[in-house]
Amino acid sequence: MESQGTAAVRVCLPFHLRNLAQVGPEVTVEAARPVSVRSALDAVEARYPMLRGTIRDYDTGKRRAFLRFFACGEDFSLEPMETELPQAVAEGKEPLLVVGAIAGGAV
Repeated sequence: MESQGTAAVRVCLPFHLRNLAQVGPEVTVEAARPVSVRSALDAVEARYPMLRGTIRDYDTGKRRAFLRFFACGEDFSLEPMETELPQAVAEGKEPLLVVGAIAGGAV
């Protein structure tokens, strides 16, 4: 689909990435339309270059293993990066959540 300008997209970052970028829990970026995980993350990395390679692999562009993406209660982690996010995200009503996965073992 052809780009139709940009959208102000809210993105919530996990604690370790907030510290690295020295930002609060949520940032707003101008993402290319149609808004997808890829366009939102491209905008985050353009505005906060220190995050390049922390959310997606430098070479492949694939999601890092211990991060997940959620929007409007849906898990977009295993969807293609070009999958359009819900309209509420594109309109800035709901954020794209970048969530650090929790790994653990038996107690």
